Amino acid sequence: MLTLRFFHDQFSIRFLKRPVLYSFMLCLLLLFTLVVGSMNGSYALTLHDTIYTFLGEIHKVVDSQAELIIWEFRLPRSFVAILSGALFALSGALLQNMTRNPLADPSLVGISQGAALAVVLLTVVQPESIDAWREVVAFVGAISIAIIIQLLRGKEGHPLKFILLGVGVAAFVSAVISTLLTYSELQSTMSALAWLAGSTHITNWGDVHVLAAALTVISVIALYQARTMSAISLGSEVAVGLGVSIKRTMMLQLSLSVGAAAIATAVVGPLGFIGLLAPHIARKMVHSGPANHLILTALVGAILVLVADTLGKTLFLPAQLAAGLVTSLVGAPLFAYLLIRK
Repeated sequence: MLTLRFFHDQFSIRFLKRPVLYSFMLCLLLLFTLVVGSMNGSYALTLHDTIYTFLGEIHKVVDSQAELIIWEFRLPRSFVAILSGALFALSGALLQNMTRNPLADPSLVGISQGAALAVVLLTVVQPESIDAWREVVAFVGAISIAIIIQLLRGKEGHPLKFILLGVGVAAFVSAVISTLLTYSELQSTMSALAWLAGSTHITNWGDVHVLAAALTVISVIALYQARTMSAISLGSEVAVGLGVSIKRTMMLQLSLSVGAAAIATAVVGPLGFIGLLAPHIARKMVHSGPANHLILTALVGAILVLVADTLGKTLFLPAQLAAGLVTSLVGAPLFAYLLIRK
């Protein structure tokens, strides 16, 4: 057992052997997937050129195009997939802990739909501004829907009420999106549909920096709240008996969950079921405390999206399948399976 202590023992993280071992294995799998994804695509690269390009030893690289392809196109895309996957996974884990509902997911409660509605509306009304303002309006749309659901829920509403209201609001927002796409111009509709599919192929290093900053801040705050998350998972009465402020803690978890999903959706578009599946997979791997579970969940989410992106860009060459379509094709049957089991 390894315990790290910070701020004069006010903050500590305890790492058990099995979670640390699984985290190390997931990191190796993530690195392997990153290398495979960087090698493959519409222009194939060798393992030799890929490794030496990673290491910066360009004089040993045979293909003169390898440095440009990897550093300007494939690495930003892969890092965006990794970071957005981790954010979606953390969002789902926090939402599931807050509601004590293992089927909670940001894509099912209207957060992703709020971002989609904002982007589609801007695409229809002012298509020339979509490239410059897509991330901003998507973030505002996701946050706005979360605020509306929270207001409908009320201050004293049960956490499960947030999920039920979210499902209803998501259905209504999806209907509005379908209406806008049906009656808008063809060019605007095609542009909106490409983003709604959830894709990483138009991302850049600027998106990597935004996602990395968001993941760092959200992860630190979430890990700091790990003890209160453990208390809340035992029930409200037990948490109150342990001195936990239920209202403040749940609002913080909700804010972190919405923020993580909103930022990730703003960059890559809606990626369904990552927030649902990653916490379940991490929980099946090893039972551990909230801090270790969050770390494992983030790694699983990163791997899921990176694998989906790699499969999407290699299976149907020269055509590319958006990562969001891959996650939906795999996630929908698994969600039905989990729903039947629960």
